[in-house]
Amino acid sequence: MPFMKTKKNVLTLIKKIEALPAEKINEVEDFVEFLANKGSDRLLTRAASKLSEKSFAKTWNNPEDAIYDKL
Repeated sequence: MPFMKTKKNVLTLIKKIEALPAEKINEVEDFVEFLANKGSDRLLTRAASKLSEKSFAKTWNNPEDAIYDKL
């Protein structure tokens, strides 16, 4: 069942976090930040790949490597 973001769920999560020792709260914060940035990291990687295509065109587009175009 998908998670529904409700006020009750948020409050329950906050209570669980508040019950953790300080060092665990830091870990939770790091993990939440990781999850939040996960999607943007993929977008950045895709954008960088797209920008590099033109630079690598000479290297990639040659008869010797044509066999790899079919992969």
